[in-house]
Amino acid sequence: MPSTRLTRNFRNVKRYHQIISVFFRYGFGDIISRLNLDLFIQALKFKKIKNSQIEKISTAGRLRMAFEELGPTFVKLGQILSVRPDLLSENYIEEFKKLQDEVPPFSAEEAKKEIEAQLGKRVEQLFSFFDATPIASASIAQVHRAMTNTHEQVIVKIQRPNIQDAIDTDLRILSDLAKLIERNIQDGYLFAPSLIVSEFAKTIRRELDFYREGQNIERFHRNFRDDETVHIPKVYWELTTNRILTMEFIDGIKISEIDALEAAGLDKKKIAINGAQVVLKQIFEHGFFHADPHPGNIFVLPNNVIAPLDFGMVGSLDQEQMEAVGALLTAFVKKDVDKIISVLVDLGIMENMLDIRNLKMDLSDFLDRYYQVPLYQMDMGKILNEMITIMRNYHIHLPGELTLMGKALVTEESVGRALDPEFDMVTLAKPYVEKMMIRKMDPRKHLQDLAGTLDEFAYLFKILPSEIKLVTAKLKKGEIKIQFEHRGLDNLITGISRTGNRLSFSLIVAALIIGSSLIVHNDKGPQIFDLSVFGILGFLIAAVFGLWLAIAIIRQNKL
Repeated sequence: MPSTRLTRNFRNVKRYHQIISVFFRYGFGDIISRLNLDLFIQALKFKKIKNSQIEKISTAGRLRMAFEELGPTFVKLGQILSVRPDLLSENYIEEFKKLQDEVPPFSAEEAKKEIEAQLGKRVEQLFSFFDATPIASASIAQVHRAMTNTHEQVIVKIQRPNIQDAIDTDLRILSDLAKLIERNIQDGYLFAPSLIVSEFAKTIRRELDFYREGQNIERFHRNFRDDETVHIPKVYWELTTNRILTMEFIDGIKISEIDALEAAGLDKKKIAINGAQVVLKQIFEHGFFHADPHPGNIFVLPNNVIAPLDFGMVGSLDQEQMEAVGALLTAFVKKDVDKIISVLVDLGIMENMLDIRNLKMDLSDFLDRYYQVPLYQMDMGKILNEMITIMRNYHIHLPGELTLMGKALVTEESVGRALDPEFDMVTLAKPYVEKMMIRKMDPRKHLQDLAGTLDEFAYLFKILPSEIKLVTAKLKKGEIKIQFEHRGLDNLITGISRTGNRLSFSLIVAALIIGSSLIVHNDKGPQIFDLSVFGILGFLIAAVFGLWLAIAIIRQNKL
């Protein structure tokens, strides 16, 4: 059976056992039992705990608690899902926002050992000062202050020992579980568990590569080199590897510390505008943006200068996606439902959409509520959340980059309004969208696109004769194959297989009973109390097997 093959391939049975056990304890045993993990369920059947306090907590709350107990990988998964309203409903989003990425620090000796192993020199040779007490400690890394030999203040980000191996193990298990959900739970594929795990794996592996994070910082530095309202920290490449990141120490005030900003004499309205301009430029001009711009990652320096930190999670938009964003916003303003549908089709996310009529009706109702509403009265966060809810209801999965972009805009809007109640993100965004749409209409761009299209046609006409000959030859030889993909039959196949196994087992039990009866009546062989020993033994075996079969059927509530 497929599940048996999967369980044989699990590389860390102990960790798998721990994960299943935690989900059982938090009340998800009914789901786990449907995943066909017979070997693990047999081992865990006495570990299911009835906890009246746990049972009073919502499903989303219990899932968040399970993630917290399972450690760094699952905490990160929850945090990333908390910015994906296209995949999860609001109650799960709110619960996952509570996940805290704060863990006890590892020792200074381990930190120094890691630095020396990565950089090939003693810490005393690399830094004139190294603070043994970390200023921050998270699930993936912790941060220490230090000073270079040239007396420049820096922070050193050090990856936790063995964290990569632990995360790789969890990712393999999550991938297995996602496949089992799609295979064994009806309509499980609609929630795209494999897509979620795949995108999460890509994101967290990028975060684990500190050299890549340094490259992200350098790219932001190039993009904002002529902007005096932004300060991007310097990377010290000679003190950086894929597990160690050394960068300039930023001595500023967190953008969320309103009282401290006022005490420093900074202009809150100007800070709000500068922060918004930074995000809008990243998205609509550079196509490369900070995907985690929460207030703790943004500092303010003198003269209201914005200094973003922590560049491990970034998003990038290609030209097509940037133009799609502009087209969607333009269609929203013009109340053009057909254009919205067209853009979604062009993005390739509506291939399996059948209920377009009802989708159009919901989009029309959504647009009616905002039509001709003044820009300054619009709440970007509310608008995006409503739009994403409609997408989710129709199982339309937006590209992760677009969702992260929306989250970045919404976060910046909330930060801006905390600084200035009259802050208007939509009005600030309008000129960037208009400029982007003007660029799209640039005749030079159309000429370039036309030239590219002509090149593709020329190549197509060049190879078309040989391709037709190849297809014709394969048709003559009978080598053309048509591949069908079915969905939703896995549960039926599994059920038929299980039924066949039980029927075969029942026949064996029946044969044992009949054979034992014949032996008992034959009065041959060793006897006890005038009954054949072999006949009695056959009855006992049949009874044990029959009881085992009955328990298995009752446990799964399938008689």
